Amino acid sequence: MELFNVYSLYPVEPVRGEGCFVYDAAGTQYLDLYGGHAVISIGHAHPRYVEAVAGQVARLGFYSNSVENSLQGRLAELLGRVSGYDDYRLFLCNSGAEANENALKLASFQTGRAKVLAFAKAFHGRTSGAVAATDNPAISAPFNRTGNVEFVPLNDIEAVRERLATREFAAVLVEGIQGVAGIRCPSDEFLRQLRDVATETGTQLILDEIQSGYGRTGRFFAHQYAGIRPDLITMAKGMGNGFPIGGVLIAPHFEARPGMLGTTFGGNHLACAAAIAVLETIEREGLVENAASVGEYLLGELRTMPMLREVRGRGLMIGIEIEDSGAELRRRLLFEKHIFTGGAGASTVRLLPALCLTCELADRFLAAFREVLA
Repeated sequence: MELFNVYSLYPVEPVRGEGCFVYDAAGTQYLDLYGGHAVISIGHAHPRYVEAVAGQVARLGFYSNSVENSLQGRLAELLGRVSGYDDYRLFLCNSGAEANENALKLASFQTGRAKVLAFAKAFHGRTSGAVAATDNPAISAPFNRTGNVEFVPLNDIEAVRERLATREFAAVLVEGIQGVAGIRCPSDEFLRQLRDVATETGTQLILDEIQSGYGRTGRFFAHQYAGIRPDLITMAKGMGNGFPIGGVLIAPHFEARPGMLGTTFGGNHLACAAAIAVLETIEREGLVENAASVGEYLLGELRTMPMLREVRGRGLMIGIEIEDSGAELRRRLLFEKHIFTGGAGASTVRLLPALCLTCELADRFLAAFREVLA
């Protein structure tokens, strides 16, 4: 049997990681500034994380949600305190797409409405409802095209206001920062007005913080720069530092009913142990603050480079738009400088490193980046 080949692969295989580095079988060291699609939040093989996961699997790796699991309560309490959402409730699942599916379902249950408003260039996942709310026809099968999702331009509050005025929409779904679109930021004022319009029209505001959350932007969630409180917040990626876990933070006005949501693997013992270790490390090591300071330094240095078309982002979620091919630049960084980066579109390089990145490692990247650009 062969794999169903749907990925474009670089001929590099990391076999070991430590902090902001990965290594191949030959021992070649690579600076990892992509974190496996923003998943590695506290660094590869962090000792606290390794101890927590190894200890948990030695005790109990899994049991279903038909029995009590005190690790879930511990995770919810810690997440509420660290994020500033201690009055919200947590539903645990396995991935970002699944988190968005459940958030959309909750919004529809709450309002009795079927339609969703999303934004141009949005990406919310590859499951049915998440794909329908993703503005990319290439990944949308006929099965996904329900007609219940409409798209408007990001940061266009008048377009939002016009559509939500119909009061047909269960939810408006927006990313804290659009990642796949090339690090496109909703303005703080747009998010504040979006919150107001959603409230006025009885529409549930869902913030997709799957890529932009968990401290990546220098706040725990990117929308916190705008000072708003969404009705639902979706999370995944950095939540488990590589172990699959996702979640939805749910505002107090939602009523929980037995059976309305469910999952087999979501919130299992191993996933919770991993997620608790991540939050403990973020808090004890000041990684949100580090993402803010190192990100500010990195953004500032990049914005002094005249050969770049644009530099976008917040904290350690950075998009660098160049004049030429982003794919070729990334390939040169990987094979000539041994640095992993990500892409978005034809000309944007994405940086999504672990939150423990230092200014010294940022300088290492900047020096290599200038050489490759030259």
